[in-house]
Amino acid sequence: MFTKRMKICLITGVMLGIVCIIGASVRSGFQSEPYFLFSLWYNRVIMGLVIGLSGRGIKLLNVVVRGAILGLIVSFAFYSSTGFTDVVSFLAGVLYGVIIEAVAFRMDQKSV
Repeated sequence: MFTKRMKICLITGVMLGIVCIIGASVRSGFQSEPYFLFSLWYNRVIMGLVIGLSGRGIKLLNVVVRGAILGLIVSFAFYSSTGFTDVVSFLAGVLYGVIIEAVAFRMDQKSV
């Protein structure tokens, strides 16, 4: 269950979560609550977990679409918890889903 793909997806999710924390902090003028920033980071880690569990992709286009859909689904949980106010983080989540999936796809291709 804890495959190379899963490790790649989780590590990528952790790193993108840090990028999200920095972005949210800057956008708020460094006034964001710590629990908000942790929730945003944790959402990206969960996204990595979900994408890691989704299995290996065969074609890049399918991978991109699947990453966007899974990013949308996972990010929607965070977006709805903000009262549908943090649109930037929601849209970034869709993009980050694609990035996580593409990184995992690329690393899988190198190991074949």
